[in-house]
Amino acid sequence: MRSVAPGRLIVVLCVLAAALSAVPARGQAVPESDADRLRDFIHYTKIARYDAAELMGQQLLSSGMSPEAFADLVEASGESLRFAEAVGLAMRAEGGGSDLEATAGALQRLFERGRLNKARAPAEVERNIALLTGGLQGRFLAQQRLVAAGEYAMPLLVEALLDGSNPQLQAAVQRLMIDMGRQAVMPLCAALPHLQPAEQELVVQVLGQLKYGTSAPFVMELMTGTKSPAVSAACRRALDAVGGSLGALDAASLYEWLGEVYYGERAEVTSFPGEEHQLLWSYLPGAPKTPLIPTAIRTEVYHEAMAMRMAEKSLSLRGDNADALALWVASNFKRQNETPDGYENPAYASTRRGAAYFAAAAGVPVNQRVLARAIDTRNTRLARQAIAAIERTAGGSQLWSGLAARRPLLESLAYPNRRVQYDAALALGRAQPTETFTGSERVVPLLASAIRDASKQYALVITAESEQYQAIRRVLEREGYVVLPRAGTLAEAAEPIAETPGIDLIVTAQAADATLRTIDEARASTRLAATPALALVSSVSYAELGPQFERDPTVVVRQLGLTEAMMATAARELVDTASGGVIGAEEAAEYASRSLAALRDLAVAGNPVFDVSDAAAPLVASLGVSSGATKLRVAEVLSRIGQERAQVALMDAALAASGQERVALLETVGESAKRFGNMLSDRHVARLVALARDGQGEEAVTAAALMGALNLPNTELLGLIGAGSTN
Repeated sequence: MRSVAPGRLIVVLCVLAAALSAVPARGQAVPESDADRLRDFIHYTKIARYDAAELMGQQLLSSGMSPEAFADLVEASGESLRFAEAVGLAMRAEGGGSDLEATAGALQRLFERGRLNKARAPAEVERNIALLTGGLQGRFLAQQRLVAAGEYAMPLLVEALLDGSNPQLQAAVQRLMIDMGRQAVMPLCAALPHLQPAEQELVVQVLGQLKYGTSAPFVMELMTGTKSPAVSAACRRALDAVGGSLGALDAASLYEWLGEVYYGERAEVTSFPGEEHQLLWSYLPGAPKTPLIPTAIRTEVYHEAMAMRMAEKSLSLRGDNADALALWVASNFKRQNETPDGYENPAYASTRRGAAYFAAAAGVPVNQRVLARAIDTRNTRLARQAIAAIERTAGGSQLWSGLAARRPLLESLAYPNRRVQYDAALALGRAQPTETFTGSERVVPLLASAIRDASKQYALVITAESEQYQAIRRVLEREGYVVLPRAGTLAEAAEPIAETPGIDLIVTAQAADATLRTIDEARASTRLAATPALALVSSVSYAELGPQFERDPTVVVRQLGLTEAMMATAARELVDTASGGVIGAEEAAEYASRSLAALRDLAVAGNPVFDVSDAAAPLVASLGVSSGATKLRVAEVLSRIGQERAQVALMDAALAASGQERVALLETVGESAKRFGNMLSDRHVARLVALARDGQGEEAVTAAALMGALNLPNTELLGLIGAGSTN
């Protein structure tokens, strides 16, 4: 290993320790009685005294031991094998109860976390690297521990790999990195551009032996830019070893490809699945600290950070790459959406501008690509953000012209989430198109639906058991949902689904195979593809299905037997995460206001593409249930629709009102009559004449004006003259 000054070694260890800041520190004392509690936990579990075993386990968990201290306790006691057996028994024990199962699981996780933390500790990594050139048993144990440490061991392992003064250690480290697999790739790639040619050749040789495609962009960029024939040849061998078509792409395309892999959060780019943190890598040659620097980052935003990095690299090599820019914009939105509350992201400072700023600056073609991505991945929040960016920056045909082979904004009109549909319809309605386009007939009905139905939330319950259905329905109705009739399968629910504006939540209570089938069928449906699904399953099925949907924000798996409060919370959190929550009264009112404004503007302009009369039926229905300013705005739009039912509905509403509201509604009937003539029945005319004859003040004057607008026969007017002469 290359010699390191004592002061430099201290700095190296400190930097590595900082990457473990999210992990509890060692050094807590272990009470003598904890060893007895561990033995008792094992003993009572093995003799099926589950109540006593659970008590001992809880005492161990509440003792305050760090994970490292607990791992030391288990290993020092000589009970490692019996502890593993006891945990397995406790997890499978019939009649043991969920409390013992949960306790045993917590103890197992504490033990595994402790072993990992010990293996990752910088001093332990240093010690194990030194053992790689020692005796057989020491080498074997050191290799196991360093592989377990994974990426956390890489800064010191890279130091050893590049240490030409110790060929034996260098060769041992190279073999070890091959054993580490993908966890060696990103640290080596981070170092690669900053090394000397001979060091680059060595690192590329290791990457070629690893054969991971994730190294291809870095190797291709180096091969393109190096002046060393030896390095170039090594790069070509490494790319050939990776295989496939990657070696035929340029570096910009490869970085974009890798960014997509990270965006998809695929397993091959997730070093520590199930853990709270991942590591970002940077290399600072000549820095007072270790050149290879790990930075801990929350798993929720790790993949987005790496996707943005790869997109930036692609853009630095080919600045006109709109797809790479769209990947960066989408990843930035996704980062913003998935950042835990209060978390300071080391890859994106809180002082930096928000994602919407960069989306607006990127322009319409890029945001159309972002929207297409959101539609394809059923990411509702991203779709809404992309539509907002398009509406803010696009004009005219840019809104519906889309991309070469797609029309993302028009596709959004059929997206299986009503917020996205409303947002798309509003964006198109406000654009006032002058030429028709495919899908234009959906815009006005959607705007009308937003006026009346935005606040209604619909839930579908799939279960064969009537009792389960009633229990779930009770919870959902308390949460404000309209619950569709019970169905045992999605096929059985086809008719009620077709009759609703949209399904906002699916709840299933089925066996594992039926649950998977229901979710697959929903995702294949144009109406349910993005609908959040809460799957209630048995404890056995939970162990099978839970991990499958761990990274899917649209599906949550919970065990049957939840309390009503817990079920309500699970449903609420799922819908919040998947689609931004239910549409509340305030948001519904905002949608109604914006939709009315859009319809009014279309009607005033006489838009040749969007026929506002298509909204007549829902507007008439809305007029009867709305009030205040909303009612008058609905009436104004109806006054511009040349249909008998619109004018009749206005007159019925005016006759049912009183005071200033009646006056205002009579005026809208007058506006309708001026535009389209008299469409009222004799009964309406008789009531109107009576109002003009018997009414007082402004109401009587407005009624008389409406008679004039309706162009009634002179006989009706004579009745008013006669009434006036007797007063």
